[in-house]
Amino acid sequence: MTRVLASLQPEPVWRHFEAICAIPHPSRHEEAIRRHLIELGTRLGLSTTVDAVGNVIISKPPTSGMEDRQPLCLQAHMDMVPQRRPDVVHDFLTDPIRPQLCGDVVKATGTTLGADNGIGLAAILAVLEATDLSHGPLEALITVNEEAGMTGAKGLVPGLLQSRLMLNLDGENEVELCIGCAGALDTLASLPTPEEPVPVGHVAFELEVGGLRGGHSGIDINLGRANAVVVIARLLWQVLRVLPARLAALEAGSLRNAIPREGRAVLTVPAEKAEDLVRRVEAEAATIGSEFAHADPAIRVSLQPCELPATVVESEAAGRLVQALFACPNGMMYMSPEVPGLVETSSNLGVARLDGGTASVVTLQRSAVDSRKEELAGRIASVFRLAGGTAEHANGYSGWRPNAASPLLAVMKRTFAEVMGREAEVTATHGGLECGIIMGAYPDLDAVSLGPTIRFPHSPDEEVDIASVGRFWTYLRAVLERVPRT
Repeated sequence: MTRVLASLQPEPVWRHFEAICAIPHPSRHEEAIRRHLIELGTRLGLSTTVDAVGNVIISKPPTSGMEDRQPLCLQAHMDMVPQRRPDVVHDFLTDPIRPQLCGDVVKATGTTLGADNGIGLAAILAVLEATDLSHGPLEALITVNEEAGMTGAKGLVPGLLQSRLMLNLDGENEVELCIGCAGALDTLASLPTPEEPVPVGHVAFELEVGGLRGGHSGIDINLGRANAVVVIARLLWQVLRVLPARLAALEAGSLRNAIPREGRAVLTVPAEKAEDLVRRVEAEAATIGSEFAHADPAIRVSLQPCELPATVVESEAAGRLVQALFACPNGMMYMSPEVPGLVETSSNLGVARLDGGTASVVTLQRSAVDSRKEELAGRIASVFRLAGGTAEHANGYSGWRPNAASPLLAVMKRTFAEVMGREAEVTATHGGLECGIIMGAYPDLDAVSLGPTIRFPHSPDEEVDIASVGRFWTYLRAVLERVPRT
């Protein structure tokens, strides 16, 4: 197979990344990529183990003269977020990601690229393979299912790692050294939506929302982009409160940690009210388009006649669902009082679906403050319980508390200035990283997160800056040489 990225430098990193792209590896389906990692570690003659939850740990001994350095863990996750454009046919369980060169960046062909966290993983594999690096004892920890619940990090038990220093290679800005992140919690709601026959004399319309930018529900939540679930709920609320319309279908969003980019609903109305429906949707769509003219300029709302469905949701149940979605908190809630420009607390209304008499809604709350995360999750649960539904919480984890006095950070700041010729930006992220969870099992661990520049992760616009990968690799090599002595 022709290597699309063969001309890029550093060659080992891009070669491993392209190999990762060729292996389907969405969250919860990491079997093939795990086999690839095991085979690579075994081929290199390195100690390779798999723990009880499927994490892969590969150990590499120190190079000559570096035996007295502190053991260092290089950490990344093996899964990726599967998102595609509506017009792209792609099965993430069987089809490879198809990277392409687009000027000074690498993108995928209509899907997420998986640079989050494939580039970090590729760099680790390049380190394990390299014979021209100077480094102390190394452990590579490659976790499963980071994007859909962090179950790999949560399942890591004490005693497996010998390292007391860790570099998390899941960063997304080459000039930043990250030393903290938000915790998260899912709120999963369910509402009864009994069905009944379509009223006589009704006609049907399909309402579609698309063209949204979407993005990462953590790092992009402050960009003011439209959320397809919220837009659909707003349009339905405007219709159902004034017209005798009925809701027959609803499907919006696909992942809790991606800002929804598209959605659809099916409505029925008495034939004589069809023109009223069209006028009301067009008017509200124009208002929404004006509001998001800067943040989401390609937003598209369409309403087209469609085949009459067999059933519709009982009127009162549909009203409760739409009002709950319309009232559900979404987006940025609080900014950090400690870190200028950092979102402290947010929520993403990620998925809303009707299926066989039940509506399911998936949301993700993030916060650097556990109490605010839990308070927000409780508010969201209350909205759906007041609407006659149920709500439960899952996949919760605490954030990673920054340690500005970290000895590892001090080494990395000095090295950054030497290699990059400028000061590093020490920061925290509103996204989720595994460091805090891993440090729960290894409380003495000193960790820093870094990576090349990746833009628009968790969306089909995802791209990685080519030149930044080279600078990231040069910096990582320098850090390995400067790991403190024991």
